[in-house]
Amino acid sequence: MNNDLYARLHAELRGEILRDEPMSRHTSLKVGGAADFFVTPADRDDLTALLALLAETGTPYLVVGGGYNLLVRDGGIRGVVISLARLDEMTLLAGERVMAGAGVTNRQLVQLLRDRGLGGLEFLCGIPGTVGGALAMNAGAHGGAVVDRVEELLTIRDGEMLQTGHNGLDYGYRFLRLAPGEIIVGATFRLDPADPDQIGSRIAGYLEHRAASQKVGFPNAGSFFKNPEGTAAWRLIDETGLRGERVGGAQVSEAHANFLINRGGATAADFLALVTRINEAVKQRTGITLEEEVRIVGEE
Repeated sequence: MNNDLYARLHAELRGEILRDEPMSRHTSLKVGGAADFFVTPADRDDLTALLALLAETGTPYLVVGGGYNLLVRDGGIRGVVISLARLDEMTLLAGERVMAGAGVTNRQLVQLLRDRGLGGLEFLCGIPGTVGGALAMNAGAHGGAVVDRVEELLTIRDGEMLQTGHNGLDYGYRFLRLAPGEIIVGATFRLDPADPDQIGSRIAGYLEHRAASQKVGFPNAGSFFKNPEGTAAWRLIDETGLRGERVGGAQVSEAHANFLINRGGATAADFLALVTRINEAVKQRTGITLEEEVRIVGEE
């Protein structure tokens, strides 16, 4: 079946197709077993063709962004991993609006908005990854959240492109609810007119704050746990005495207790064991169950 699928992927698609591709090459934690196939569609039409082929053959798939909020288990991923990196178009629209594809990096979007004097998404400057990934988890910082600025979300489901206005979105702290199989293709954002120099000053301030508080110096996935209501995950972890705790090559960062880092040679199993240790310690001390912000996928 894999040989037949490989042949059809090459025959019917225009994008890049990699076989038995280690996910450690595509995640910021630098761990993860191989995906059967790693496919980067050339554009929206190519993505539609790929999804049709996968539906026809009953092949499971997983969509990834920049891999910055992802932990892939050591057994890898069966089926097809879909990267939306080439859906990277950005279009300025009338009325302080911009359309950005899912593959646009947060940095690219912020730079465009700064140059054009459009404010409201500056907080994305310090969040690595892509617009699609930021939307999928409703990324935020400094009191802002990305879905708050969405005027219209563009997705694909069952082969059909869908446009959903802001009032039709179901979202909240670190989540955007989508239908099963629904994939984010892009979004139109509504911004505020602002002086580019003032936007630049805010960006500089955000980056300075990030460098001071989150410069951990090793591969990581950003904040690993969501903040429970009324408190901060890093503080709960710190109070258990687990700052600097290590399992194999995985460690609780000494610079920021909500960052788990790869000190070198870590496996996904190391990270999962460390996550279990943290959860048990925080639960025992406070009664609070931490919820991962990082998505954990793949097989043992």
